[in-house]
Amino acid sequence: MPLIDYSFLSKILPKAKIKKSFKKAKSSYLSRVRFATALFFFGMGFCFATWASRIPDLKLSLNLSEANLGTILFALPIGQLIAMPFSGKVVAKYGSRKIAILGLLSYAFFLIFLGLPTQSWQLGLGLFLFGFFGNFCNIAVNTQGVYTQQLYEKPVMGSFHGSWSLAGFSGALLALIMLYFKLNPFEHFVTVFGIIILLIAFNYRYLVETSSNKIEEKEKVSFFKIQDKSLIWLGVISFCCMASEGIMFDWSGVYFKEIVKAPGSLVVLGYTSFMVTMAIGRFLSDVLVGKFGPRKVLIVSGFVISTGLYTAVLFPNLIACTLAFMLVGFGVSNVIPIVFNAAGTSKKVPTSIALTIVSSISFMGFLIGPPIIGYIAELTSLKYSFAFIGIFGVFISMLTFKLKLFR
Repeated sequence: MPLIDYSFLSKILPKAKIKKSFKKAKSSYLSRVRFATALFFFGMGFCFATWASRIPDLKLSLNLSEANLGTILFALPIGQLIAMPFSGKVVAKYGSRKIAILGLLSYAFFLIFLGLPTQSWQLGLGLFLFGFFGNFCNIAVNTQGVYTQQLYEKPVMGSFHGSWSLAGFSGALLALIMLYFKLNPFEHFVTVFGIIILLIAFNYRYLVETSSNKIEEKEKVSFFKIQDKSLIWLGVISFCCMASEGIMFDWSGVYFKEIVKAPGSLVVLGYTSFMVTMAIGRFLSDVLVGKFGPRKVLIVSGFVISTGLYTAVLFPNLIACTLAFMLVGFGVSNVIPIVFNAAGTSKKVPTSIALTIVSSISFMGFLIGPPIIGYIAELTSLKYSFAFIGIFGVFISMLTFKLKLFR
């Protein structure tokens, strides 16, 4: 049994607007469905980027040290991890459409609480709830992405993840505006909550509503009992990708400052170049997959990730490292959309549970990757840390080459 009974949603939420088969719907309506799904991905990324943009202000207002902040930040992934074992089953039972709506609304609602703390434990509790409901939102919205992809003959999954990346830029831009007008985090987060409510209100009718599948009704389907073993290998591929992403998010600035010796504000050049090419790559992913197929794109993406990281290690100067981080961004951009779509089309496991399994394994890479980098850097050098993660790109290519799923 889930911790919360979601059955009341069927009485509150109107049915999807379209009555006939989605496959026979007009292309204009399908485009509206795709746009609505993309906006739900955007909403997820917008909430996360909003929180991340105000971390320095919350650190200052609560008078937290780096160590204290690092400890408190672990509350967010802990909340996600606790939700993972049953979030997929909840989505499978009550439908991704209902949980996507409730999940995104809850995600934005608990964002408000992150602007209220006057003590560190309150921030930790807020982050736990933010991560907990964020996991439901993530699984449900990605399930919607897989369903929407199945309505199209051409690949569209990459554009959904591109919308998430685009939300990162939008969230940072809004944060700059809020700081300019000297609005505090609470006022900022309330504004974002209002934006999310409008996003949901104008788009929820166009989310895909599917009838339950017999496989979803079988009691033996479980997060802990994996009927489709290929999901484990898809999770490992995602793990390698997320570890590579994690090092860019958490250590690119440090690398440019300590290894590249970038002057002044140019320390953010590596992170910025990575984010730009990752966003562009995700919007190009659908074109590349449609032309070359997911297998070739994944194999090349793995080698591009490794090439970028080893270029940064071998040529630690400003221009070379900027180009290297652009390569890493482009390489990781294609992996998650392809892997999640492959997992979501499993014939042995319901879409939501399959995505939960893969995302759980991949999330470990995002969680433990950056700390491992820190330990290796402490014992040796940050360059060796980047060289270690560079191996993961090769693993992505090798696993993709071996998996029958992509042949």
